[in-house]
Amino acid sequence: MILNPLQRHLTSVFLKIFLRDRRSIFFSLFFPVIFMTVFSLANDREQEPINIGVANLSSNQVASDFVQRLSDSPVFNTVIGESAPLREALIAGDQTMVLELPTDFGQSPETRSSEINVVVDAAQVSQLGLIMPVLEQTLLSIEREFRGIAPLFTIAIEDVQARSQRYIDFLLPGLMALTLMNLSIAGSGFNIVEYRRKGILKRLFVTPIEPKDFITAIVFARMTIVLVQLTVLIVLAVVLLDIRIVGNFFAYYFVVILGTVVFLCLGFSLGSLAKTQETIGALGNIVIMPQIFLSGIFYPIESMPEWIQPLAQLLPLSFVSTGMREIANAGAALTDILPSLLGIAVWLAISFLAATRLFLWKEVAS
Repeated sequence: MILNPLQRHLTSVFLKIFLRDRRSIFFSLFFPVIFMTVFSLANDREQEPINIGVANLSSNQVASDFVQRLSDSPVFNTVIGESAPLREALIAGDQTMVLELPTDFGQSPETRSSEINVVVDAAQVSQLGLIMPVLEQTLLSIEREFRGIAPLFTIAIEDVQARSQRYIDFLLPGLMALTLMNLSIAGSGFNIVEYRRKGILKRLFVTPIEPKDFITAIVFARMTIVLVQLTVLIVLAVVLLDIRIVGNFFAYYFVVILGTVVFLCLGFSLGSLAKTQETIGALGNIVIMPQIFLSGIFYPIESMPEWIQPLAQLLPLSFVSTGMREIANAGAALTDILPSLLGIAVWLAISFLAATRLFLWKEVAS
């Protein structure tokens, strides 16, 4: 889209106005960086061994060998001791669970099995569902070694994409989409209300400026600010946090630009409806908050309840974040994300139409 001279002049004026609010620009960058850093550090933490205590009540060699193999397992941090002290350590939170081997453990394993008593703290029962499968698999492997039984099958994992994906890599595109939505809606919406409060719109009413020129100029000005901020965030993510963007940056930015225009127009519409800063804040939350939780920012939409998925997939942030994620994580081209682009195009038409129709000079001048 080519701007006419009037729109270019208005765009430069709005840019100067936006750049004066340096505090807002700083915090709009600060909080996404904090989010990315926190999630990156949490993602980079290695899985720590599970603390278990083992009380061997049996005196035979089979039990001793079993305890030794359990101690050699990297999955567990094993402490061997008496049952009573280990139970006290469990209550104190120093152990996750305690295994008590019975006195008949390992005697005539061909004819009968022994029961291992697993002592857990009821307060830590939420972890039991995660720990027990690991424990059972480890104990099964040790038992096979004792019996000399080969497993029925093995599992070979083939990664057809030849790369691994961390949660932070999944999160970044969604976080970027969330950031551009917040910056766009808050920027354009609050700006309109502020211009109305200061009487700027009343002065513009007597000029030849048409609503489409005003909206186009403020959208381009704010979009420039948003693109610069997102570029800074991407550079920080790639350079400092080692976050990988697989796809083409041109395609990525194309989706970013479309999404920015959509949310700027939505913010403009909300600003035209609101009369005060309090009202625009409330309307902004009504639009932003549901999309934060329903647009697949922090977890895939497919993991949501089935009845909510159709609604979640139709939200504008869902189309934007899905398109950005497919490009960044899967290396998709623009032709591969046509459903997302179509959804963004529909929302672009709806939001721009709403912005131009809701903005009326005569209401401002009255």
